[in-house]
Amino acid sequence: MREIEKIFLAIRCAEDDKVTLATYMLQERVDVWWSSLLRTRFEDGVVEVGWDEFVRLFRTKFVPEHIQDMMEQEFLSLAQGSMTVLEYDARFAELSKYAPYIVVDERRKAKKFVMGLRPSLRMRLVAFDHRTLEQALSATCRQEGEMEQYLEEKKASQKRPAAPFQRQERKKAAFQSPQRSVASGSSQVPSQRSPSGKKKCPHCVRAHGGTECWKLEGKCLKCGSSEHRTKDCPRL
Repeated sequence: MREIEKIFLAIRCAEDDKVTLATYMLQERVDVWWSSLLRTRFEDGVVEVGWDEFVRLFRTKFVPEHIQDMMEQEFLSLAQGSMTVLEYDARFAELSKYAPYIVVDERRKAKKFVMGLRPSLRMRLVAFDHRTLEQALSATCRQEGEMEQYLEEKKASQKRPAAPFQRQERKKAAFQSPQRSVASGSSQVPSQRSPSGKKKCPHCVRAHGGTECWKLEGKCLKCGSSEHRTKDCPRL
């Protein structure tokens, strides 16, 4: 039956011609069933039944009642979940045939479609009055596209380079680090001053300040006398 309906859609079959064309394509036990039905139900082989009634008769015969009930319940509780909008629409159309009391009313069918959408989509559409399922589907596809675009832009913004002030902070930190190293290193250089605070003479290694160096003048380094050498100093 599903394949037959796809053919009708492709060739744009008129509603009044659907039953005639469909019964022409029936085979084996389905063809036997229809031939029997023509003899027992329709006088003189004149078929006065619309397409919806034909589908109902077909399902009553070949689809067990408990299966029909199960499919109806699945339709009533149908929700989009992880499906895309188009996948949800396809499943909605397939199951809606088992709840004709709903799909016969276009507004009611459109409302059922919207209420089954994901919350993020439903909240954007539920306030609008969609007269047909096609209107509801078109609006839903637009909303889905806008949401996907928003998520893509948000994802791209998270990959952008750091802000200027963040780069400046990193440069500042890199500039200051060597200075701290130089400062700490300079503090380790030994002092060239004596405990008294005077500079040591590079010749005699004595802290005699700005006075004359006894060693350069050839004097005793112990008492400063020029009459003897340090080794002969009586103070030793």
